[in-house]
Amino acid sequence: MKTAILVLAAGTSSRMKQPKLMLRYKKQTLIGWAIKHAKQSKANDVFVVLGNMADNILKEVQKYSVQTILNTSFQDGLSSSIVAGVKKLKAYDAILVTLADQPKVDDIYLDKLLDHFKRFPQQIIASKYESSIGVPALFPKAYFNDLLKLTGDKGAKQFLNQQTLNIKTINAAVNLTDIDTPEDYRELINNNT
Repeated sequence: MKTAILVLAAGTSSRMKQPKLMLRYKKQTLIGWAIKHAKQSKANDVFVVLGNMADNILKEVQKYSVQTILNTSFQDGLSSSIVAGVKKLKAYDAILVTLADQPKVDDIYLDKLLDHFKRFPQQIIASKYESSIGVPALFPKAYFNDLLKLTGDKGAKQFLNQQTLNIKTINAAVNLTDIDTPEDYRELINNNT
């Protein structure tokens, strides 16, 4: 089965007050770190959705030889990036949606999601947080039309937390915290292990 990783990197970084994806982490940028691990995974292809400051971030993304998707509606929230990606990736059997600002998500964790998909190809494979379900999450083709209907800034989270869905959850062995504020970034750097 053909799988693609969709790295969401189109946001405005409003709480960070600067382009967070260009911040340094382990001798590279946050966006570079996310792409590197996506490329090291077992997925067939990696795509990056760009939007806010696309030209600046594209220069960094091009270093990693991945395909990009431009989300011209990025101001409409996270869901618009998922919709932009799914529209381009309809030929795939599954799409693994991940965020560029979750630096503790590595190729080992992404492969865990991909491996579960091989065992449960009809199910959504999602990350289990303390009190909810979220991304990284892998969506089989049967759910692409549902993803195209997403709106707002919650991304797939609201969709994933509907009790009627056929979801297999994975307890993350990694910290899935997003880097959204200067405090988050300082904590990441101070605890850089």
